[in-house]
Amino acid sequence: MKLVLSLGGIGHLPLAPGTWGSLVALPLAYGIHEVGGVWLLLNFTFFAFITGYSGLYRLEGEEDDPQWVVIDELVGQWIALLPVSYGAGMMGVEIWRLWPGWIAAFVLFRLFDIWKPWLVGRADRMGGPFAVMLDDIVAGVFAALGVIALAALAHGVLM
Repeated sequence: MKLVLSLGGIGHLPLAPGTWGSLVALPLAYGIHEVGGVWLLLNFTFFAFITGYSGLYRLEGEEDDPQWVVIDELVGQWIALLPVSYGAGMMGVEIWRLWPGWIAAFVLFRLFDIWKPWLVGRADRMGGPFAVMLDDIVAGVFAALGVIALAALAHGVLM
């Protein structure tokens, strides 16, 4: 289970394991989108959440929020990328063509995950396995909303 929670050992890399986990999430999301679009990515996100939560539940008592656990970053990063995946499918374009959305999703997710503003911080302070996953879910939702707002701005919707 520790291998899964650390995304194959990625969580054990030195310096910023959460960032490494988020980086690994990008090509995995790309591959999932290419195979089955936004709906498959959404299903894999849900599956990764359940897997992460159940694995953390089994670890409860060992460590509160182990740094090597990065499956929560994968889930949050995938949530942040859902609008990009949806947009590519809706427009019928290759997902790589929405590269500004990929960058925005990554940067915004890492910003919210590290900074932990408002609801992200509240979720983080709850403690327990659910909180380990929930703060990244909320950070992912905030990042996804930011991606949507930036896309609307870039495409002239908010002008």
